[in-house]
Amino acid sequence: MKVTFLGTGTSQGIPVIACRCEVCMSLDYRDKRLRTSIFIEHNDTSFVIDTGPDFRQQMLRERVTKLDAVVFTHSHKDHTAGLDDVRAFNHLQQRDMPVYGDKEVLLALQKEFSYIFSEYKYPGIPSLELHEIEKNPFTIGDALITPIQVMHYKLPVLGFRIQDFTYITDANYISDEELEKIKGSKVIVLNALQKEPHISHYNLEQAIALLTTLQPEKAYLIHLGHRMGLHSTVSKELPSFIEIAYDGLQLTL
Repeated sequence: MKVTFLGTGTSQGIPVIACRCEVCMSLDYRDKRLRTSIFIEHNDTSFVIDTGPDFRQQMLRERVTKLDAVVFTHSHKDHTAGLDDVRAFNHLQQRDMPVYGDKEVLLALQKEFSYIFSEYKYPGIPSLELHEIEKNPFTIGDALITPIQVMHYKLPVLGFRIQDFTYITDANYISDEELEKIKGSKVIVLNALQKEPHISHYNLEQAIALLTTLQPEKAYLIHLGHRMGLHSTVSKELPSFIEIAYDGLQLTL
């Protein structure tokens, strides 16, 4: 299985256009963070988790020419706004794009992208095939995916486990029952917004504490706000098994 981090950042905080902080002004490519998303290739199956506003740019950067499905964690716009650009894959692959999300996500997509689901379809608009994620594991092609429900303040959000790889974004609480689904993962990807406490995201201290409890062989931090600080600086503060992910990072598992 191959994992590509399409984006590791967030819209949270001061808009980048108005920010002159050290991260936004950094020349280190690892500090250039597009909105959080990940691309997974599992044997002959490829899918993306979340399509944020930077989806088109991310797909072009990584030269992705085959996409079998889109999977959503939740309905916030920084994770869904780029969905319209799956139309390019409709054209390339000449088929509907399977889209997976929980009931709330699918309803939100039908509201936000109402033109896609209208009775009279304008030529060239995206063509989607909706699939509701429930509690049970599901498959996309040859990939078995286990949904993990976490909480983003009061909003249920889905994380996912594929084999020994677990991916969780936008969370600040995971129940004991859901933690059992994560245990034993060799690689865990977890959100860590900033160093200061936050109402709906793990901060750096909380993310480190949870990962230390779970003890994967390797862990990566994502959904980083610019208040987190420079990649080169924060990396020195982490336990040896934890790294800050960066856009374009690839893992082979």
